[in-house]
Amino acid sequence: MNFLDQVFFENTVRQYLIVVAVILFVVLFKRYLSRYLAALIYELVRRNWPVINKQQFLELIVKPLSYFLLIVISVMVIDILHFPSLFDIKIYHTTLGVIVEKIGVGLIVMAIVNLLVSTTNFIALLIKDETVSKDERAQHQLIFFFKDFIKAIFYIVGLILILKFVFAVNIGTLLGGIGIAGAALALAARESIENIIASFIIFLDKPFFTGDQVKVNAYSGRVERIGLRSTRIRTQDKTLITVPNKQMVDSIVDNLSFRNFRRGEIKLELPSNYNSDRVREFVKAANELLNKKKADFTSCTADVTEYSKSGITVLVEFFTIPIPAHNFVKLKQEIMLSLMELMEDQQAEFSQTPPEPTVVQPNAGVPPQNNRII
Repeated sequence: MNFLDQVFFENTVRQYLIVVAVILFVVLFKRYLSRYLAALIYELVRRNWPVINKQQFLELIVKPLSYFLLIVISVMVIDILHFPSLFDIKIYHTTLGVIVEKIGVGLIVMAIVNLLVSTTNFIALLIKDETVSKDERAQHQLIFFFKDFIKAIFYIVGLILILKFVFAVNIGTLLGGIGIAGAALALAARESIENIIASFIIFLDKPFFTGDQVKVNAYSGRVERIGLRSTRIRTQDKTLITVPNKQMVDSIVDNLSFRNFRRGEIKLELPSNYNSDRVREFVKAANELLNKKKADFTSCTADVTEYSKSGITVLVEFFTIPIPAHNFVKLKQEIMLSLMELMEDQQAEFSQTPPEPTVVQPNAGVPPQNNRII
């Protein structure tokens, strides 16, 4: 009898060698096989998207494709073997052979889901590159939103398939049970559902986009990501805060990136005993100073805005184009230093703030109603 035809554990040596050889071949050459298949897919995809980056495509597709090939081919080739009846013991009313078979099916489902998720990531990256080149920020953030949404659907479908083919769960009965418990789940996850609905409102209403500078409540910074549940903002302190989408919808959001101008103001408090000529001369000199820097502004004025016994308020107001914040701070600093020099030249002074009133405690034996405020 030929050695290859000898039977061990209900399978011939030839069958064992075929299985081992195929699995070993796939393990050794899975990367080359997946790269070859990915290159073929790349040639098909490039016909519709000529600007596709081949390196990015291979990095995202080759690894999940190699695992997919390894798992699918290994499970299929092992299936030609007969599970030895010697080891086919029962575990919780299920034979070990059936358990091994279900594990193989589960691995195939997970490999397919992983491949689909990686493909979704690549498609999102591809469309993102096109929208960035066209500066379409609304579509850019919508891509990442639906990417996460579609990936969630793939994971849910994968879980349902595993429940059906691995655990033999009746999907119809399961969905019916979920429908009955839906009200309780909705109440328990009310905030999460509200945040998901708010994310759709953000994408439809478009109050801000990824990359915008926004101010919400006491925080301001750059929007880095708009997700299904929350929005992530990089603050000026370089910390990353997470704001629930419902709060982004319900709160007053100041989108600093949408403003047409940047406004700055400087208040100068002159003494109230200055006569009108001196104040008029100071305001005229301040306007002349601003006009010398008019190239930096869209408009600029210096006017008397308040007159009282505590002092005369001169408001210096200027507007610029939406320049970066640090440039705006430097410009405001230059104006303040120039105004300081102007006040020094004209020997102008700031009004003295009157002292705060103090409460004098009553002397012993004096009724409280005689308290005096000095």
